Amino acid sequence: MTLEPKILKTDILIIGGGTAGCYGALTIAENSSVEVIIAEKANIKRSGCLAAGVNAINAYINEGETPESFVDYVKRDSDGLIREDLVYTIAKRLNKVTEKIESLGLPILKDENGKYVSRGKRSIKINGENIKPILAKAVEEKQNIKILNKVNIIDYIVKEQKIIGAYGFSIEENNFYTIYAKAVICTTGGAAGIYKSNNPGFSRHKMWYSPFNTGAGYAMGIRAGAEMTSFEMRFIALRCKDTIAPTGTTAQGIGARQINGKGEDYVKKYGKPTTPMRLYSTVMENRNGEGPCYLQTVGITKEQEEELYKAYLNMAPAQTLKWIEKGVGPADENLEIEGTEPYIVGGHTSSGYWVDTDRATTIEGLYAAGDVAGGSPKKYVTGCFAEAEIASIAAMEYIAGKKLETLQDSEIDQKLREVDSFLTRAAGPYTIEQVEEAMQKVMDEYAGGISTGYIYSKKRLEIAKQRIDELVDISKTLKAQDLHQLLFIYEIIDRLDVCKALIRHLEARKETRWKCYQENADYPEKDDANFLKYVNSRYENGEFKILLREPVERDDIYEH
Repeated sequence: MTLEPKILKTDILIIGGGTAGCYGALTIAENSSVEVIIAEKANIKRSGCLAAGVNAINAYINEGETPESFVDYVKRDSDGLIREDLVYTIAKRLNKVTEKIESLGLPILKDENGKYVSRGKRSIKINGENIKPILAKAVEEKQNIKILNKVNIIDYIVKEQKIIGAYGFSIEENNFYTIYAKAVICTTGGAAGIYKSNNPGFSRHKMWYSPFNTGAGYAMGIRAGAEMTSFEMRFIALRCKDTIAPTGTTAQGIGARQINGKGEDYVKKYGKPTTPMRLYSTVMENRNGEGPCYLQTVGITKEQEEELYKAYLNMAPAQTLKWIEKGVGPADENLEIEGTEPYIVGGHTSSGYWVDTDRATTIEGLYAAGDVAGGSPKKYVTGCFAEAEIASIAAMEYIAGKKLETLQDSEIDQKLREVDSFLTRAAGPYTIEQVEEAMQKVMDEYAGGISTGYIYSKKRLEIAKQRIDELVDISKTLKAQDLHQLLFIYEIIDRLDVCKALIRHLEARKETRWKCYQENADYPEKDDANFLKYVNSRYENGEFKILLREPVERDDIYEH
């Protein structure tokens, strides 16, 4: 099998048809006649982090809160290190984009006065099982948006430090795409599957983050020499045991406390109850023999129990099914909790592209929004909408008066031969699954996974670096029997490139700023004097160059 070359041309290419990708395309279509292609490796109707739905909007400015107080909250929760300019420009748009998605048909719960029902200071309740189909339908109705479903983008086309398009292939037809664009917006999401997960074997897909988000956008940026930021600020979710269902639904929804095996409220023993500290305290209680740890639900009312059943059906049905199958609900048994494996994701932490206030990356013409954009934690769904709006408006302004640039046929042929080689070569000694399992084992044991309590050291990272490099070499020998396996090969290649960047970032931050997220055994204390800075990297000539960047304040307009 070999692939047939096809060339497409557009004004703006959006890579990834998830939360930010769809909203960005809508923004462009509603404000211009600019032609857009969305390239999505699945189908935009049920792709990305919203595929299964959500039961709350977790970034919203409720009464009594302001965009300024939102920035302060995110900064506190992230131990003082965020891109304030990015978080602030998001915060000012949160309510507007919420109203927009409601106008498209999203049911948002309201009280008797017609106001949104809050779930906390910065959260409101929704019926969000169909949020992604609602978004997809709105996109499909726009005449100037072309959707390429089942097309996997593998690399940017960069010419003289400027992006002119991207390469990809179909996973249903024998087509190799060269897509030319005047600007590209990356909205591919973060990276799951880097570390060994909580659940083994056939249940390994039961994880917090979308298992299909493989860090492709990060990896393409790394290979193209884009500056990246804060990969060391990993995200590890505190979740319901086994089902990996959200805990906030119970903690915020009914005000459940975290308790240990003795029934003690333990979080306060370890410090302020920030998001990382809720996880760290749980890890420590289990390590000290005080576990298991729970959310205290015993004694809640039957009405509250019914609300939990419904809420979990909206976004994590496995939890409700577990209660029903067991015949014991949360009113009669506390909900056991645990930490997940680490993820690299810019929607909850700061990992991703180093962008300016317009969400432009350090590669001209390339923009990033949503989980793939770094510097702005806790953006969640509405924050991804807001960033997509900002990036799309900036991209429209950028392409004004610009013409498409193209490649020589020989350059396309060279890339096509690289892709075809995975289909035409003889099978090597290793399978795709073996390489993936080996990668996850290495990262788990030597780069701060579950088995080491999320702690790492310089010596362990050195071993991880060596073994990941070995797996990179092995990945080049893999054989694809069909297009679906070709997709898996490129996913493992992308994950390995993310691993390489992550290891260098973990190594570079010589302090411990975020317990569990980034816990350096060689440097267990926080060091503001040297590390109240962003750890950035750029991949040049086969090596990562580490850059320390100074903080950016709320009202700054940062440009590269």
